[in-house]
Parts: sequence; C-alpha cells; structure tokens
Amino acid sequence: MADPVILIANGDLRLSANQKCWPAQNEVEQAVMAAVRSFGHAIERGHPVDPAKGHGFIDSQKYGMEVFRTIPPQAPLIVVEAVWQYSHHVLAGLLTHQGPILTVANWSGQWPGLVGLLNLNASLTKAGVTYSTLWSQDFRDGFFLNGLKRWLNGETLAHDLSHVKPLASYALPRDADAVGRATALQLKRDKAIMGVFDEGCMGMYNAIIPDELLHATGVFKERLSQSALYAEMRTVSDAEASAVRQWLDKRGVRFVTGPSEETDLTGAQIHEQCKMYVAALRIADDFGCDAIGIQYQQGLKDLAPASDLVEGLLNNVDRPPVTSRDGKRVLYEGKALPHFNEVDECCGLDAILTNIIWNGMGMDPETTLHDVRYGEPYNGDYVWVFEISGSVPPKHLIGEYAGVISERQPPMYFRLGGGTVKGVSKPGEIVWSRIFVDNGALKADIGRAKVVELPAEETERRWQITTPQWPIMHAVLYGVSRDQLMARHKSNHIQVAYGRDAKSADHALAVKAAAFREMGIDVSICGNNHGLQG
Repeated sequence: MADPVILIANGDLRLSANQKCWPAQNEVEQAVMAAVRSFGHAIERGHPVDPAKGHGFIDSQKYGMEVFRTIPPQAPLIVVEAVWQYSHHVLAGLLTHQGPILTVANWSGQWPGLVGLLNLNASLTKAGVTYSTLWSQDFRDGFFLNGLKRWLNGETLAHDLSHVKPLASYALPRDADAVGRATALQLKRDKAIMGVFDEGCMGMYNAIIPDELLHATGVFKERLSQSALYAEMRTVSDAEASAVRQWLDKRGVRFVTGPSEETDLTGAQIHEQCKMYVAALRIADDFGCDAIGIQYQQGLKDLAPASDLVEGLLNNVDRPPVTSRDGKRVLYEGKALPHFNEVDECCGLDAILTNIIWNGMGMDPETTLHDVRYGEPYNGDYVWVFEISGSVPPKHLIGEYAGVISERQPPMYFRLGGGTVKGVSKPGEIVWSRIFVDNGALKADIGRAKVVELPAEETERRWQITTPQWPIMHAVLYGVSRDQLMARHKSNHIQVAYGRDAKSADHALAVKAAAFREMGIDVSICGNNHGLQG
C-alpha cells in the first residue's frame, strides 16, 4: 500500500457518551497507529479531534458524509472502534469507498468497541461491502499483527469458520423436521404482526429486514410511532401505574432508588416506566401484534425514562396484569408479548417463531436478546459476558423476580433515567441464534450453549468492567471459539432461550432449524452437531 492509511473513528450520537468514551478511544487509536507504522506504513486520521466537542468521533451521518468527501477514494481505510457506534454515520461513505477497508476493535467490555464492531460488520455484510476485520486486547499479539501485516500487503482477511456448516449437511430427526415444517407453514398461513415503534435504532442498518424478505416468512410489520406510545402513556392513570409497581414490589423486585433525578433511580421514573408498560400492551393489543420493538434511544429518550424495565416484563409470561381500556379483558393473559430490544427486527422474527415452538414443546417460552459484550477464560472454559440494557425476562434470572435488582440507567446514555431488570442468568442449557441479511437473502446461524454460574466475586468483577446496571449471562458456547464467533456473527445481538435440559434444547434447535428452512431462511448450524446426524 503506497498511499497513507486513513484512520476514522465512528461514535455515538449523544455528546455525553462521546465525551466520556473519548480517552479510551484515543488510547486504542494510538496503539493501532503504532502497529501500522511498525510495518513501515504511514497512517493519519481522516478527521480531526474537535476541542470544542471534546472528542474525535464521527457523530452524525451528516458529518460522516463530510469526512468521506475528503478521504481519497482508493486509500486503505481502518475504522477503529473502542465504543458503541451508530453504523449509519459511516455507512454511506463505506458503501462507495473503493480502497480496502479494515474494521478493528479493542478486546474490552468497557464501552464497548466489540459490540460496535459486530454491528458495523453486520451492516457492511448486509450492504454487500467487502471488508476485513480484526480485534485485539493490546494490539501487540500475533493474531492482530499477522492479520494487520497481511491486510497492509493487500490481502482481504479470512478467518477460521470451520464451526459453521450448512443445515443441508445434517439429517434432522424426522419428528423435529415435521414439527418445524408444520410450524412454519402455519405461520405462513395464519401470518403474524411485528409491531415496530420506529425503525433503525442507533443506526442499526443490519437490524432492519426488508419487507419483501420478511413477508415471505409470514410476518408483516405494523409500523407504529413512539409518539403514539408516549401519548398513550399520558392516558394511563396513576392508579394503574401504581398497581404495576405494587405487583413488582410484592414479587420481590428491589429498586435501588435515590433523591437525584440526574443520577439516581427515582420513584417518579419507575412510575413513568409502569405507565409505558401499560401503554405498550394496549397499543400492541389494538394492532394485534405478536411481538413489538420499542426504539427508545432516539425520540423517547428526550421525553420519558428508559423502556428497559418495560421490555423485560413484556418478555415474561408471569407479569403484572393489564386490562383493556374498558377493563373487560386482561391483555395477553398467560402469555409473553415478545419484545425485540432496540427494534432489532431480526430478533423480532426470531422471537415470534421461538415463542410458538417453545410453547408447543411445553417449555418456558421466554426469549431475549443479549449483546455479545465481552469474554474471558474461566476454569478451562471460555465464558462469554452476554449483557443487554434491561430487556431480560425475570424467568431467565436466578430467583426470577426475587433476583431482580433495578438500577438507574447510566446518565451518559439515558438522561431521564429509568430502571433496568438486572440479575444473573440461571444455569441451564440454551439455544442461541441470529437471523441476518446477507446478499439480499435471510440467513440464520443457530447453535447451543450452556449458562454457567460463576462465583459472586467473579460475576461482580465482570460487571464492573462492563456495565454493572445491566443483566448478565455467563455463556459457554459448544464448539465455537472466541475468534470464530467474532469472525462469523452478524450482529451485536444474540437471541437466547432455555431448554428444560440438554436433550430438549437439542430437540428445540432441530425444530427451529427446520422451521427456519421452511420459511425460506438459509440456515447454518454452528459448533457441535447437537445430536444431528451428518
């Protein structure tokens, strides 16, 4: 590469987050630049650090377009991420950039760059952009340096994907295949509605399923407005909201409150969240939704406390009862209303199908998505930190409701606060999956894992190096290494649901894979064969 390498840094839309995370980003950038220079290549930033803003991130789509107008189209380009980032800020420029592209993240749970990297990579995959990707803890290890050297020499990097095998490589158990196909055919016949409260949360282009692909599965979008949700909240009485709070208190939920609206979780914030919970169920019922997704991060964040407590409750079968406006019906009684966090429609489609299959098998149908946040070895296993801002159903936690601690969302992300559903995921066998868009088609990766319980001090250590207000799952993937998951996974999110035991989880995986295939989704089995013959 004769031309200087250009480095860009994509960030959040929220100034507070960009300012707080900038020191970590700057440290990572210096390490990456030093590594590039060690191979004799020049490197320079493609945009300046703004002293008035206090950071050097691309912080809007508008600014991203301005930056790319000044970058030579053929220049080798490195996108360095130590933070969560809004992919749409740079997507327009990366779509038309003609030079080689490398995405890089630091192996750290802090802000988190790994989550941002996975989202950006998935967005580039959906957009059909060729890119290479690397990750490192200190940017001095052989994996990173060897990969960087090859990329600088003009290679497009390919990682080990031997853990991924097409479903066609296996013979599904006959009963699982029949149930999966029947489930998919019934869904196509009866159809389902996915309620979308504004699309495109945080620039997650990868999380939007084109309508024509979604319709082929039997699922259709009801496009709803978060303004309607806020308006509905205003019609919920204080008595109704208080009843939700009292129900949660009686079930043992511990709300960690304080006096300051700016820094603490307060009773007023929880009260508004309870109103949002009632409002969400009523709007979902109005439109006959089988699942809903609230964007929140933009729009509602300036009007109401965070939606995360609401999301966790909706995903749970056992939750505070809400009646129709006339008081004659309990809405979604005895059922979960699957919520897909951050309006990730890929997870919404997955959740609708999972809810049907798990209910049909007589298993707990609670399902949720986590961020693939971080991971470290522990006692011979590689234990992932799966962590999401609060949309975990209490059924997934040790102690269920009694294991829930609701803490205030970090002010740098959530100015108006609101509580989470914090807790530790219970040990057990899970099925994990991810639907994604690639080359104009729906695809799905599916695999198995176990959730393990770590000592309290280790859990707390992992919380403190990530986000301690959020629920945590300690997951060990079967037959998938750290680098294999990073190389393949096409999302910052991973969908999880528990089986009763290993046998039932294996069977559920086979049923789900068969249903995906019947829906026209290209399925890959990841990791161990999970009892499949092939």
